[in-house]
Amino acid sequence: MAMTSMALCGVNTVTFQNRARYNSGIAFASLGNKEKTTLGVKVTEGEGNLPKLVLTSPAGSEAEIYLFGGCITSWKVPNGKDLLFVRPDAVFNKKKPISGGIPHCFPQFGPGAIQQHGFARNLDWTVGDSENVEGNPVVTLELKDDTYSRAMWDFSFHALYKVTLNAKSLSTELKVKNTDNKAFSFNTALHTYFRASVSGASVKGLKGCKTLNKHPDPNNPIEGSEERDVVTFPGFVDCVYLNASDELQLDNGLGDIISIKNTNWSDAVLWNPHLQMEACYKDFVCVENAKIGNVQLEPKQTWTAVQHLTIA
Repeated sequence: MAMTSMALCGVNTVTFQNRARYNSGIAFASLGNKEKTTLGVKVTEGEGNLPKLVLTSPAGSEAEIYLFGGCITSWKVPNGKDLLFVRPDAVFNKKKPISGGIPHCFPQFGPGAIQQHGFARNLDWTVGDSENVEGNPVVTLELKDDTYSRAMWDFSFHALYKVTLNAKSLSTELKVKNTDNKAFSFNTALHTYFRASVSGASVKGLKGCKTLNKHPDPNNPIEGSEERDVVTFPGFVDCVYLNASDELQLDNGLGDIISIKNTNWSDAVLWNPHLQMEACYKDFVCVENAKIGNVQLEPKQTWTAVQHLTIA
């Protein structure tokens, strides 16, 4: 059963049942009683027949979100320019995470006790809500624990990911609630790939931060302090910035200045693989909002973080 340009119906009436999760990967829309569609939000068939949401604002901006991984893969401003980047080696077959856009790292950032960057980018998220706020589309995705997640991280949780598209901005709000009867801890990040000319890209707002430089040895990062007003990408870059500013500014080297504001994402990460990805490293940089230190949640507690991307 294919879904092409099927409108999402009604606020609080849309759910997706992953009946074919391990087969074709198509999620089926279960529509409620309300017939009113949510303006600016539709579900369609994306790469690899995977379902994706398409958000469109009255000003002509557009965003695409795959339910697999809850991954935003495209953010086009009204002039049609896509500010995000999906790598040419990305696959859409559920055998690995989508490489590009804004993947989730949860409940682990980087390597550790469980799989690299956790499991949230490897699971089907569902649509919990869709609405239109002052003409702009808003969707909320949900992720809960299942047998796959509990096999590696044995806790019950409920994550909500609210995405709002405006004329010149893309905002996300991530809420993680402990629905278990015992405490747990996690760390997390939004591994954002921005389309860029790496030789001309730069980031402002990191001066004075404590740094953990993972080059040349990712397993033994070198501690330091960022002294530069403007950070560039002259070669391989993999660096964590602790207690970063709540606003960074990315010059993507393509004529765009992007403000990256956040609430409660305490840290930042810059990454470019350089010659390790010779086919595409010149075309993107990653500027990631992150929570490197553990978030400790008691039962029924919730942690919330907001990211707000705006083009000048």
